[in-house]
Amino acid sequence: MRVLITGGTGMVGRALSANLVADGHEVIVLSRTPSKAKGLPAGVLVQQWDAKTAGGWGHLADGADAIVNLAGENIGAGRWTDERKARIENSRLDAGRAVVEAVEQASQKPKVVIQASGVGYYGPRGDEELTEDASPGQDWAAQVVIHYWEAATEPVEAMGVRRAIIRTAPILDANEGALPRMVLPTKLFVGGPLGGGKQWLSWIHLQDAVAGIRFLIENPQAHGPFNLSAPNPVTNGQFMRALGRVLGRPSIMPTPAFAVKLLFGEMATVVLDGQRAIPKRLQELGFEFQFLIVEAALKDVLK
Repeated sequence: MRVLITGGTGMVGRALSANLVADGHEVIVLSRTPSKAKGLPAGVLVQQWDAKTAGGWGHLADGADAIVNLAGENIGAGRWTDERKARIENSRLDAGRAVVEAVEQASQKPKVVIQASGVGYYGPRGDEELTEDASPGQDWAAQVVIHYWEAATEPVEAMGVRRAIIRTAPILDANEGALPRMVLPTKLFVGGPLGGGKQWLSWIHLQDAVAGIRFLIENPQAHGPFNLSAPNPVTNGQFMRALGRVLGRPSIMPTPAFAVKLLFGEMATVVLDGQRAIPKRLQELGFEFQFLIVEAALKDVLK
């Protein structure tokens, strides 16, 4: 296969690239600054793009087996000021439009576009179990997912290209993402639930996230939205207790909700309001998760 990956220098992109290259596939990662692309396996071609147009790289989409669009500014990297909100929205919209432009220009269309998304699509929903059929949320984070991320590449479907949307839960990795920020205070004996700890936390092991994307690339029946999330979400309190057991530390010191809101502002909703996402469609197609229980996943990640 020949696979193009936008946002390929991030955690998921690097892991997916390594997985594909190990199986002998051709991988092309699109980067705004190829000279700074680090951590990619040997054999990956890094191609420059402006993350806005198909200029300079669009020809690579011609005859490609897949385009995996992971591009977009990290929504959890800082407070949601008006300026950051605009950057988050535009980064997703521009990248999606660039992918559509490349597909439009290709005489032999790519077989599939995998479009990144997030379980934030559903918004804060309390204890409700959320399969892919659930209605979207109304908060700003959900609107970003709906209108700037998922909708951006929708036009490729009218060109006859299969599209699968990955509504990804927080990914468990020892070095990147949210987990390292939870590990440090727990190791220092000050870990514990955030807010009341009863909010749901959907999660997925990085290995399963990569395997899930590969499954969707290679399965011609896979189209539409898929929750890329382990089948057994837990509450924030359950997650922190499991993390404490894995690290051999108590994890009982709560952080009050007002303190989280004071520190993160509107972005506090990411950790204080959760989603109980269920990967119904992935499982119906026969995908098998390797990590079903959060404590086993944490043990593997932090070994």
